[in-house]
Amino acid sequence: MYVQGRSSARQATAFAVLMILLSLFSRLRATQATTYAVGDSSGWNFNMGNWTEGKRFNAGDILTFNYDSSLHNVVMVDAKGYENCSASSKAKIYNSGNDKIKLSRGRYYFICTFPGHCDGGLKIQLSAY
Repeated sequence: MYVQGRSSARQATAFAVLMILLSLFSRLRATQATTYAVGDSSGWNFNMGNWTEGKRFNAGDILTFNYDSSLHNVVMVDAKGYENCSASSKAKIYNSGNDKIKLSRGRYYFICTFPGHCDGGLKIQLSAY
C-alpha cells in the first residue's frame, strides 16, 4: 500500500507540473504578436468591409498594408473621418505601399483618401484588445 501511495503522489505532482507548464505556454502564446496582411493575398484594395470578420486583434499585433502607392494610400482617421470618408489635417498618412502598423489597445479606423476610394469600400475599422 505504501508503494501505491508514493506512486499516486508522484502522478499528482507530475500532473500539477504539467498543468502549470500548459498554463504558462498558453499565456506565452497569447502574448505573441500576430502579423496580418490586410486584405490577405488581395492586399489593401476595394471592398475591404468584411476582412476583419472572424479576426481578433490584440495589442502588439501588426497590420501590413500592401498596395500600389501610385493608386492608394492608408490614412488613420477617427470614427467621424471613417464614416464621412475624410481625413483631418492631423491624420496620419501612410504611402509606402508596404506599411506596417503596430496596434495598441483601442479602436482603429483606416481609409484610402484617393478620390472615391473610401466610398468604394477601401476602408476598415477594428478594435485591438
